[in-house]
Amino acid sequence: MTALDTGPRVTAPDGGAGAGEGSTRRRRRPRWRWPAAALAVAVAVGAAGLGVARLAGGDPPPPAMGPGDVTVEIDVEHSLYATTELRVVEGTRVRFVVVNGDPIAHELIVGPPDVHARHASGTEAEHPSIPGEVSVGARLTAVTTFTFDEPGTFEFACHLPGHYEYGMHGEVEVVPA
Repeated sequence: MTALDTGPRVTAPDGGAGAGEGSTRRRRRPRWRWPAAALAVAVAVGAAGLGVARLAGGDPPPPAMGPGDVTVEIDVEHSLYATTELRVVEGTRVRFVVVNGDPIAHELIVGPPDVHARHASGTEAEHPSIPGEVSVGARLTAVTTFTFDEPGTFEFACHLPGHYEYGMHGEVEVVPA
């Protein structure tokens, strides 16, 4: 060993792994073992902490839109709404722009439970653009508006056969003005 060569040496007993008879090779120590392990633990603890904070309601809700007139674009892909949760202030009129990227038709129905009960039977195949109801053809865009006059939770959904069951619905939380 020289003064610059301070690491331990290992002699291969059978000269294996390409080493010549009686050759020596230097055992390498992994560098940065502690920092890498510490980083892995820190990331795991941080991720777990975020998950617990979310479960415990640690994330504040998004700010409510409104009051007044607001426009919300809802994209449809693979028979699902890209947006499934909205918050608005009581008295807000929402202009829903429904962009259907699917090769099949959909609809957007928004309102209280009695509206959804009426549409759940699927007796209306198409809806003109009236407040809270609109049909949107394959790869087309359609618009409807709805004024949220009272606090509470309102559902929006597609009630075409099988679409609601597949998961094509969402909620609008209306907070007091």
